[in-house]
Formats: sequence, C-alpha cells, structure tokens
Amino acid sequence: MADWWIILSAGLALLVVLFLTGMPIFLGFLVIIVGGVFFMLGSAGFGMVVNSMYDTATTASLGSIPLFILLGEILFRSGCVQVLMDSIDKLVGRVRGRQYVLSVSLATILGALSGSAMAVGAMMGRSLLPVMVERKYDLRLSIGTILGGACLAPIIPPSILAIIIGTLADVSIASLLIGGVLPGLLLATLYVSACFVKVRMDPSLAPEDEESATVLSAEKWRAVLGLLPFSLIIFMVIGLIMLGIATPSESAATGVIGGLLTAAYYRRLSFRMLYKSLGEAALLATVILIILVSAVMFTQLLAFTGAISALTQIVASLDVNSWLMLFLLMLLPFVLCMFIDQLGLMLVLIPIYVPIIKAMGFDPVWFWVLFLINITLGAITPPFGYVMFAVKAAVPDVSMREIFASAWLFVGLTLAGMLIMVLFPSIVTFLPGLLR
Repeated sequence: MADWWIILSAGLALLVVLFLTGMPIFLGFLVIIVGGVFFMLGSAGFGMVVNSMYDTATTASLGSIPLFILLGEILFRSGCVQVLMDSIDKLVGRVRGRQYVLSVSLATILGALSGSAMAVGAMMGRSLLPVMVERKYDLRLSIGTILGGACLAPIIPPSILAIIIGTLADVSIASLLIGGVLPGLLLATLYVSACFVKVRMDPSLAPEDEESATVLSAEKWRAVLGLLPFSLIIFMVIGLIMLGIATPSESAATGVIGGLLTAAYYRRLSFRMLYKSLGEAALLATVILIILVSAVMFTQLLAFTGAISALTQIVASLDVNSWLMLFLLMLLPFVLCMFIDQLGLMLVLIPIYVPIIKAMGFDPVWFWVLFLINITLGAITPPFGYVMFAVKAAVPDVSMREIFASAWLFVGLTLAGMLIMVLFPSIVTFLPGLLR
C-alpha cells in the first residue's frame, strides 16, 4: 500500500493514546489489531486473526514463560530467598561497604533465579534496605544498589523479556538467554566497583565498624552449603542450555523441579504455597501470552500494509554510518521508556526494528541483547521506571525524590556498560557462539 506510513502512524498514535488512558497493554493491542483488520480486510479478516493467535499461542518455545514465572514464585513465596541472603552475607567478607556488595551480589543471584526486576526490587526493598539504613549506610547509594541490582534480573537468564524478544524478532531464544550472562556480570562488576570508589572517596557512606565484622570458617562452610541448592537451580536453567542438553523450555521445567526440591530441602514446601504460586504464575503467563499473540498479529499487519518492506528499502537507501544508526536505534527506546510502559514500547518497536537491523547488517544476538538492556534500563529511569515504584511501595517512608536521585548513578553505569559492549561485541556474542 502506498499509504502505509499513514496507517502505521495512525495505528501507533492510537496505541499510545490507549496506553495513556491506563488501558491494559494486551487490551490496547487487541483493539488496534481488531480495528486494523476490520479496516483493511473487513469481517473476512477475522479468520486470519484467529489462525495467527492459535499458531503463536501453541509455539513450543513459549512454554518456558509460565515455567520461569513459576520458578520465581516458588522461591519467593517459600521464603528460601532468606536463606540465600544469609549465606551471601556471610561470604561477602571483611570489606568496607560490604552491604553494598551484598546488595548487588544478592540481586545478581536472584536475577538468575527469578528473572523479575519487580520482584527483586520489592523483596530487597522490604528486607535489605531497612538493614542498610539501620547500619548507617548512605540512603541514596543503598537504594541505588537495589535499583541497579534489580535491573540485572531481566538480563541474566532466565529472562521473560529475552524470550519475548526472541519470539518477535525470530532470533534463537537460547542464544539471547545465554547472551545476557556476561553482560549481566559486567554490569554487576561496574556497580560494585562504583560503590568501592565512592566509599573510598567518602568513607562516611559506609560505617567503620563493618570492617571488623568477622565470620568463622565453620559459618562460611555452612554458607557455601546453603548456596548449593540455588547453584543447582542456576545450573539447571543456564548450564543445561549451554551444554546443549536442554532447550529453554526443558531447562525451565528442570528449574521448577529444582525450585520444588529446594523448598522441600528447607522444609518450606506446602500445598498452600504451591497453590498460590501456580495461580499467580498462570495469571501472569496468560497476560504475557495474550500480549505476545497480539504483538505477532501486529507484525503481520505491518507486513500486510507494506510498512516492513518499505522501511527496509528506506534504510538500505540511506547513506548513514552504522554507528550513528545504532545510536539512534538505542536513543529512541531509552528516551521513550522514561514515559511509556517498557513492555508495550518493546512490542511496538521490535517489528519496526527487525528489517532495519537486517539492512544494517548488525549481529542479531548482539543487537537484541543491547536492546534488552536498554529496555530494562527504563525500569529504573525516572520518572516512570516501574522498579522505582516497587521500591517505594516496599519503603513508603522514603520519598520518590530520593529514589529518583538514587537511580541516576546506576543509569549512567549501565549506559557505560552498554558502550563497552558496543566496543567489544564478544562480551555478548562469545557464549552464544559456543552453542552454534
């Protein structure tokens, strides 16, 4: 269609308006899709909608979504996370500012167990932040480590967002999941290093008595043993994929088994806990799958209007430096994520970006991992980062102004980490390359 850009602009504008009214993401997409199909194809096109939805909903790789959600629910609702926190606390050692190290380390491991930034931010805000404040740690830096640590959860597998991106962009989900491991560890290292530098420059940010904290060898060994069940879960999720033994869906299933065994090992497995975990996982997975189904149909509508092929031709005809194009492609979601829901924006941008990155010749795994980090960064970027509001709900006495001020250091560190990954792409592509 010659007027593809009019249809695309009108559809995107209407979608943004629907989001701004507070309408749920999945419902907004359904309204756009049904209206678009009826406008272009009439009532005869509804059969295509049903077939598309069925094909997407029955995609085998999407089975990992409810399983990864269930794994996180089991670990959080059973209270096993407290055991994890105590073990890491004993292993951090005698360093000044050890609670900052604990915060980032705990968030990194929790991210590898749940993949939920919201859950990690809320849990650490409730349990760890009051302890840090009580021990006279700097409030802003304490909140910042929690925000930055929570930002790692969707990057380090298991990551629901990586599965969604892989599905919509037609990229190997296993490669995207494994591709987030080294970037996640790099960002965690940057966060901890920044805390050490700030404490060195201003010792008042961490109390002196923390340096004298001593943990007996026997307690450290018990802490190591306490981490073994969680290490087994991480191996079941990440290790099996890397070894080529299991697909993401199969590793998610083994991870759930590991979560159940861990809850049973610590005598925290109950039918009540399992019932609530199953119910919450089913609800969240249903909403995500409806959004995914709608987003795939949105992509098909773009192809039908000719928007995708036209965008490919436009990009191919542009005499633009690839680095400048990469900067623009990353700048748009970074700015928009300050004001628009991250998931909704992601589902809109991916179908538009796919032909562009193909035309520019970018490595798809490298680009989409950068895109994932960029989207995740929106969760801790003022004024509408949802993890900041999760932390606020956990500690209502802290003002949003303090939380906003706490975020910017870790936003800057994350952007610096992305720049390193741009300059050294092997940080992202090395582990996925082992799968090929």
